[in-house]
Amino acid sequence: MRKSLTPLGESEMEILHIVWSKQKVSVAEVHEEILKTRKVAYTTVMTIMKKLADKGYLTFIKDGVTYIYSPAQPESEVKHGLLKQIVNKVFKGSPLEMVQSLVDNEELSQEERLKIEEIISKMNR
Repeated sequence: MRKSLTPLGESEMEILHIVWSKQKVSVAEVHEEILKTRKVAYTTVMTIMKKLADKGYLTFIKDGVTYIYSPAQPESEVKHGLLKQIVNKVFKGSPLEMVQSLVDNEELSQEERLKIEEIISKMNR
């Protein structure tokens, strides 16, 4: 069995992105959003959302018979934690190796390069 680099799979990340963008959302709303790009069963979405709540990524409240889900943690915290795990597992804890790999192997637009330079410039101040 293949082990994931992070504790979250592709479908879990897809759902988290939807919840982050909407902030408060039902399973039906997430299901409807995913159906715009691919077929997936409602029960699959419901199961994944329950698992995300069990893992501490989502919280929920019951509104009648509907469960309304919200992020349990800010998006930036979750992304930082996942990225830190990847840096540790793939790049032996070296953010420099990760950045070097991204710069060497990704097709960065001029706009993206300028944005990266701007971020580095702010760090140097």
